[in-house]
Amino acid sequence: MSKATGTGDAGVQPRKKGLTRRQRRRLSRGAQYVLFVAVVIVFAVTADWGRLQNQFAQADIAGQMFPDVITLALRNTVLYTLSGFAVGLVLGIVLALMRLSSVGPYRWVAGVYIEIFRGLPALLIFIFIGVAVPLAFPGTEIVGGTYGKAALALGLVGAAYMAETFRAGIQAVPKGQMEAARSLGFSPARAMVSIVVPQAFRIILPPLTNEFVQLFKDSSLVLILGVTLEERELSKFGRDLASTTANSTPILVAGLCYLLVTIPLGFVVRRMEAKAQEAVK
Repeated sequence: MSKATGTGDAGVQPRKKGLTRRQRRRLSRGAQYVLFVAVVIVFAVTADWGRLQNQFAQADIAGQMFPDVITLALRNTVLYTLSGFAVGLVLGIVLALMRLSSVGPYRWVAGVYIEIFRGLPALLIFIFIGVAVPLAFPGTEIVGGTYGKAALALGLVGAAYMAETFRAGIQAVPKGQMEAARSLGFSPARAMVSIVVPQAFRIILPPLTNEFVQLFKDSSLVLILGVTLEERELSKFGRDLASTTANSTPILVAGLCYLLVTIPLGFVVRRMEAKAQEAVK
């Protein structure tokens, strides 16, 4: 009996110990850090920093851009974006309500608009506003000149995305809110405008801010409409000076001006999303 037991013990092979999941994860993370540091070192060593500085970081050329880059170019960029966002906001709400309507033609029209304008590049929308509209309606002038055309083009682009955002926000509001409003004697339209839409706004505020950032960058396409010196936005302003000075410093400065707006807005969006997640918890 004891002999059999001894034979059985001798036949048991010791289990080989491998890396645990945590150890493998740490090893993988360490390898990624090493790879990242190696890529940075290679880039830092091989890049010709002198030529980059001469082409993109000339302090005297950057100084020539101020204060016009702020008081003219950045101001126009913000005006184009705000006006386009306002047009897109109003049109987006209308399209969202049409998409949710019980009337079939309203849903079809809104659906076709959203699919078309979400699928087309913003560049083509600007070309359509700047070229096709004057050809289709000779002698017709869009109110506001270049500012009006830019607001319309940016609004048409943004409305398709905002409409879907609004639709999702409205559908996220509990149905009990509408039922409670109806029980208090509200009409469906009044309940939607007074009760549902304000709550939807709070839900969709972060994605709406992201849409504003996108329109802010799309405002660089305004140059397609043909702008005067006083109507130039950041991209056009930077490109004109880059051509004049034969140097790319103005383009870099224009890019930094974009970041002055987009980075703070991105931080605001992250804070709003974090607060929304805390509210859900």
